[in-house]
Amino acid sequence: MILRVMALLTCLLALPSQGAESYKTLDWDALLPPGQSVLPPPPVPHDGDMSSVPQPIGEVNQALDGQEIRLPGFVVPLEGDAKKITTFLLVPYFGACIHVPPPPTNQVVYVSFPKGAPVDDLWDAIWVKGKIRTVSTSQEMANTGYSMEAVEVTVYEE
Repeated sequence: MILRVMALLTCLLALPSQGAESYKTLDWDALLPPGQSVLPPPPVPHDGDMSSVPQPIGEVNQALDGQEIRLPGFVVPLEGDAKKITTFLLVPYFGACIHVPPPPTNQVVYVSFPKGAPVDDLWDAIWVKGKIRTVSTSQEMANTGYSMEAVEVTVYEE
């Protein structure tokens, strides 16, 4: 009996964990199709009218559709209240879509996080975990090449 219990415990310990390790950590280049590089940003208008600058359209990496990933980035808030943000755009650099024209569509992720992320945690870089989809959306701030249903949003730490 003791041998069976020990064998069972050994088997259980050998199973892969289902925690954070199941989410593949990506960088923004992984969102590009193989062989492509990031499109150069459009020129910034000096009159402050960002609406006159067209957003570059970038192809998505279809192999990512449905994968559970972890991606760092910055938040462009879309919906929420004074305490929590429930939907936002995840972008690769601070100020994208607000102070400068939006990045290419394949460098913008629409994130839904019904649980809500605390507003105070969103001014610096963050990590987002969830299932990414190659589903585009059209938002007032930018168009996106990807969508994600987040399961966790945390402050960026390496």
